[in-house]
Amino acid sequence: MPSRSELAARRLVDPMIVEPVAPTRAVQETVTPSRRELANAIRALSMDAVQRAESGHPGAPMGMADFGMVLWNDFLRHNPANPKWFNRDRLILSNGHGSMLLYSLLHLSGHDLTIEDLRDFRQLGSRTPGHPEYGRTAGVETTTGPLGQGLANGVGMALAERALATRFNRPGFPIVDHYTYVILGDGCLMEGISYEACSLAGTWGLGKLICLYDDNGISIDGPVRGWFGDDIPGRFAALGWHVIPHVDGHDPEAVHQAIDQARAFHESPTLICCKTTIAWGSPGKGGSEKSHGAPLGAAEIAATRENIGWKHEPFVIPPEYYRAFDARAKGAVWEQEWNELFDRYRTRYPEVAAEFERRLACGFPPDWENLAWNFIQATQERCEDLATRVASQRALETYGPHFLSLVGGSADLTESTGIPWVGCRPVDFEHPDGNLIFYGAREFAMNAIMNGLALHGGYVPFGGTFLMFADYGRSAIRMSALMKLRCVFVLTHDSIGVGGDGPTHQPVEHVASLRIIPDLSVWRTCDTTETAVAWKAALDRINGPTALIFTRQKLPHQDRTPEQVRAIARGGYVLLDCGDEPEAILIATGSEVQLAVTAARQLNGQGRRVRVVSMPSVDVFDTQDAAYRESVLPAAVTRRVVVEAGVTAPWYKYAGPHGTVVGIDRFGESGPPEVIFQHFGFTTERVVAAVEALFESGATF
Repeated sequence: MPSRSELAARRLVDPMIVEPVAPTRAVQETVTPSRRELANAIRALSMDAVQRAESGHPGAPMGMADFGMVLWNDFLRHNPANPKWFNRDRLILSNGHGSMLLYSLLHLSGHDLTIEDLRDFRQLGSRTPGHPEYGRTAGVETTTGPLGQGLANGVGMALAERALATRFNRPGFPIVDHYTYVILGDGCLMEGISYEACSLAGTWGLGKLICLYDDNGISIDGPVRGWFGDDIPGRFAALGWHVIPHVDGHDPEAVHQAIDQARAFHESPTLICCKTTIAWGSPGKGGSEKSHGAPLGAAEIAATRENIGWKHEPFVIPPEYYRAFDARAKGAVWEQEWNELFDRYRTRYPEVAAEFERRLACGFPPDWENLAWNFIQATQERCEDLATRVASQRALETYGPHFLSLVGGSADLTESTGIPWVGCRPVDFEHPDGNLIFYGAREFAMNAIMNGLALHGGYVPFGGTFLMFADYGRSAIRMSALMKLRCVFVLTHDSIGVGGDGPTHQPVEHVASLRIIPDLSVWRTCDTTETAVAWKAALDRINGPTALIFTRQKLPHQDRTPEQVRAIARGGYVLLDCGDEPEAILIATGSEVQLAVTAARQLNGQGRRVRVVSMPSVDVFDTQDAAYRESVLPAAVTRRVVVEAGVTAPWYKYAGPHGTVVGIDRFGESGPPEVIFQHFGFTTERVVAAVEALFESGATF
């Protein structure tokens, strides 16, 4: 018997069609909506939520509803009662502006997302923000919105799955066995990160990565043929992908067959090209950019309801639809089956199972605190003058072998950034379970893939490049901070100390720009000991990413007491004191600490009382209690000079109204590092003169 919606649709063509007498209750309960009707439920929720919010993107979820419904109902293994179940399939909506597709599916399938949450779409404090946000909405695997990054996150997740499967699976025990699905659109493929990430995915042969391309030919500016004429199937075939072209994205059977085919092909990732119509079902705005980034409007929604035969009020979904989408029962079975499999695995391979559980927890090595602090103290005792990039590698060689979950890599600067450590194993097609990743010259993809590795679980990723090129991957660093991921960004060759490479490679503004990213912890260290502490702090930090800033050039080791060594972890501390209440304070970071120390010793020898504060991490120092901060930087001491080879403006927070900053507010020059530092006034003489000028100006004690 035709459904009510099918009859309604027929009456639009033939008004003589009469709805039959309603069947009995018993018959009603067995009615199952058609595939098209199920997709229409997504369309209705999407257009209603956007209309209620008076803001959003209805066209994308309406166009993706058919293939989204097939993927979710026919293939996706997940448990709505436990969205964090480890062996679930990962699904990423890379074109995050189509968030109502994801929210609708989460709600309909039984996740902790109510109809009231959908009604609160885009409202302050809701669990349905404009773009999906990791940690806010149960079932959202990653924060998406900046186009292309979700796709790159998916590459990281797929790499994690393959690597963990290679390391831990045993015959008859596929404890790591899940797919990563990515839904993406034209905008994701226009962004350059898509090429970077997909090139790596093809090279690595990530066969359990399946991407569904919503090929609707429309962006906010209109039909994309004027600015996006790529042969996408040809492009991805050239990248080593398995491509399924020309799939009707509104034909559920065709989509089902395509996904079946993709799942059976494990030699490489798969791109399924789904041809769709944006805002399918909307008679006035379907296929048009008018449906992309604005509500359809009440009149158009009414016309759409009539056109697709959807007779229900806004936000009303009949029970039979919920029954059709409900994944709670099968999700519970999937998880229970996996739990039973892992119990047998633990019995058969107890040591490997214990390692697997430690990996998933990303916990700390046994006796971690003693191990780390013994190394830090030994570093202090060795008194080595090293470039901090080399000191970083020394720290990795000590910490790395004990952190089973640690995986590092570099954007084609592996040796220069000091990323490899003794015993690390490269990741490649044949050996995906290594812990050293060669990303090639792909800073943006590297950072976004790191985010995917962290999101998947089982890995604490770090990645290295020159500080200058942090700009190439900055958006992914920001997303890492937004999601509070445990990632470590190793950024070497800082400041004008890069020398002969010149201003193109001399990052004068970069440290300041990183420090202002919320929830990103930044360390710029002055010697081997501070570097060892910084690495410990980065590995200890489980609620956000860390950026470690290191030098190309050698730096002198600084003398410290054991108490001072411990104080490094507080972000700022008194490195050199004057034996009495200071008259002036020098604050410095990184390579400029040596200048501050030399200048202070000269001034103290002349009868001044000058303190040196090393502040390797401004954000960590700012979290210390008021009493400690006052003990380091007494408010009464207003003669303050900050020394850092970078832009000056942010430092006036610490210099105060009576202080000054010795820095650089212009681009650098090419030349030997020592000459460049001299040229721009980073000398003991200038620092001494800056302090003396404060005495002469009448700045108060």
